[in-house]
Amino acid sequence: MRFAAFCLLVSVAAAQQSPAPRFEVASIKLMTTPDNGSSGIRTAHGRLDATNVTVQRCIIGAWGVSPSQIAGGPDWINTDRFDISAKAGQPTEDDAVFMLMLRELLGDRFGLALHTESRPMQAYVLEVGKSGPSPAGLRKTASPDSADSSTNTNGTNTQTSITARKTSMNLLARILGRELRQPVIDRTELAGDFDFVLSWTPDRLRAGAPADSDLPSIFTAIQDQLGLRLRSEKVPIDVLVIDRVQKPSVN
Repeated sequence: MRFAAFCLLVSVAAAQQSPAPRFEVASIKLMTTPDNGSSGIRTAHGRLDATNVTVQRCIIGAWGVSPSQIAGGPDWINTDRFDISAKAGQPTEDDAVFMLMLRELLGDRFGLALHTESRPMQAYVLEVGKSGPSPAGLRKTASPDSADSSTNTNGTNTQTSITARKTSMNLLARILGRELRQPVIDRTELAGDFDFVLSWTPDRLRAGAPADSDLPSIFTAIQDQLGLRLRSEKVPIDVLVIDRVQKPSVN
């Protein structure tokens, strides 16, 4: 028993000393002409390409938080936009690994340092609706061992949509938090991965729609299309507090 405990301690110590995964090469370019158009982070085949992104957007992706969970830092992290291209030493399709490498890149090239604090905050709770999840809209991934995980968020002049494959409810909650700009907590208790499409019209667009328009809000769309619901609740939330960040040398 003592030997087993010793081996466990050695394994934990070795894991703690393992270096964090890093990109082999990375290029960062400051966009000199402001662009409020399409932006996002794409990962595939060992590459990460972030187009027209702010440092805040990178933090949101790397740590899986909503904008309201980031505190401190200079104004430019919300306004200056960058194109970032990075390549891993080994091909990978794992988004979790990509986000760990993005954290290291932000530390290396932007000097980003932060700490976590728990603060009471208004958040949304994602849970199953009264009639249960929609079997047509929220489908269990058919081949979880072979399917690649992907979540794509696309926006037009009238609608925003999420097309997801092999996606957990926890990941859906993080994506919704980014869209709603508030934390979203997964309390669906739905295990495993799902395929679904969720489409809605953001409030800023619905405000100018005709009075008889049936364009759905995100709250209506989640209920009608997935059989889930969002409700507001004040809960303790982990907030990332920026201690240090600097503009990088671009290349």
